[in-house]
Amino acid sequence: MTRSTESWASSEATRASMRSNKGRDTKPELALRRAVHALGLRYRVSYRPLKRIRRTADLVFTRAKVAVFMDGCFWHGCPQHHTVAVTNAGFWAEKVRRTQERDAETDRLLAEAGWRVVRVWEHENPVQAARRVEEVIRPHAAEAIHK
Repeated sequence: MTRSTESWASSEATRASMRSNKGRDTKPELALRRAVHALGLRYRVSYRPLKRIRRTADLVFTRAKVAVFMDGCFWHGCPQHHTVAVTNAGFWAEKVRRTQERDAETDRLLAEAGWRVVRVWEHENPVQAARRVEEVIRPHAAEAIHK
């Protein structure tokens, strides 16, 4: 495969590394799923809560209308762990800024449609994050069943 001269990557190695990042089933996501499942909660994986927008949540509780997103520290600009790229710093800063804007828009669109959003940073303890998810779901799960 020939690389375009207009590539965002500073080198072939960087390009290969970035392209190998998984979109789902990452270690932090799997740990969160195991912890949520251990609490007895069942969910859909990599599911679009709203069909009209192209946004996929990592865990979705359809009856309770709760969408959970596992946000990577680099890609989503974690205030604790985000590192500034040394090469192509402007490009990466803009990419993270756009990701944060898209995240805010996603949260707003879901809230307008009656959904609750839980965002989990990849560095968070999965058991603690699962309890946070449970706190949002439990009160609404019983409500959804009785409707």
